[in-house]
Amino acid sequence: MTLFDVYPLFPIDIQRSHGCHVYDQHGRRYLDFYGGHAVISVGHSHPHFLKRVKDQMDKIAFYSNFVENELREVLAAKLGELSGYADYQLFMVNSGAEAIENAMKLASFQNGRTKVVAFGKGFHGRTAAAVNITDDTSIQAPITHGFEVDYLPLNDLEAVKKSLSGGDVCAVVVEGIQGIGGINVPTKEFLQGLQTACEAHGTILILDEIQSGYGRSGKFFAHQYAGIRPDLITVAKGMGNGFPIGGVIISPKFKSRHGLIGTTFGGTHMACAAALGVLEIIENEHLIENAAKQGERLFAELNGLEGIKEIRGKGLMIGVELEFPAAPFRKKLMEEFGVFTGSSSNKNTVRLLPPLSVNDAEVEEFLGAFKACLEAISVAV
Repeated sequence: MTLFDVYPLFPIDIQRSHGCHVYDQHGRRYLDFYGGHAVISVGHSHPHFLKRVKDQMDKIAFYSNFVENELREVLAAKLGELSGYADYQLFMVNSGAEAIENAMKLASFQNGRTKVVAFGKGFHGRTAAAVNITDDTSIQAPITHGFEVDYLPLNDLEAVKKSLSGGDVCAVVVEGIQGIGGINVPTKEFLQGLQTACEAHGTILILDEIQSGYGRSGKFFAHQYAGIRPDLITVAKGMGNGFPIGGVIISPKFKSRHGLIGTTFGGTHMACAAALGVLEIIENEHLIENAAKQGERLFAELNGLEGIKEIRGKGLMIGVELEFPAAPFRKKLMEEFGVFTGSSSNKNTVRLLPPLSVNDAEVEEFLGAFKACLEAISVAV
């Protein structure tokens, strides 16, 4: 049997990692400013995280969700405390796509509708329903999964109000900050207007914080810059620092009942231990504050450099739009300067998603490499 070839792969086999660095099969060290799609939130191989996982593995790794698991309650309480959503409920799943899928089901069960508003360049996952609210024709499924989707421009509140005016929209789904779309930030006024419009028309507001949540923006959730409280919030990626886990954070307006939604691997013992380790590190090491501080420095140092058209984002979720295609720049940055970064559907944009634990020395290392690569590219051009 061979692997199903759907991902272009770099010839780099990561053998070990620590903090903000990884090491390949030849012992070469790379600075990781991508973190596997914003998954590595508290740094590679953090000792507290590893201890949390190992201690749980020595007891029990998994048993099905038809028995009690005290770790679920502990995790929900800690997440509520740190996020500011103590009065909400948590449903645990195993991925961001599954979180989106269940959020859409809950919304539809709540108001009986099947029309969804989503936004251009948004990305919400690869299950059938999630793909159909993702504005990317290269991955859209040839089915609608029961949902009719109205794609609108981000930050166009009047277009949303018009779409909602018919009273038939089940949910509005918006990312706290668009990730794969190129780090596009919804304005404060837009998010506030979405909440008001949704409340007026009985529409469920779903905030996709799968990539922008868990402290990455400099607040626990990116939407908190707007001071809103959505009906449903989806989380994953940085939630487990590489261990598969996701969740839906659910407003008190939703009433649970047995059999309403379900999952096989959501909230396992190991997943809860990993997620608790992440929250404990975020709290004890003040990583949300660090994300805000280091993000401000990156913005200040990169702003105005020759070859950079625009910088977007918040905290440690940054899009650097170049004045030329990003792919050759990212390749050179990796091969010659040993720095991992991310791509986006905006072909000129480099995504920066380092661990929230990135320190002053690592930021300095990145800036030196990035500036040197910009200079090398400009000389070649």
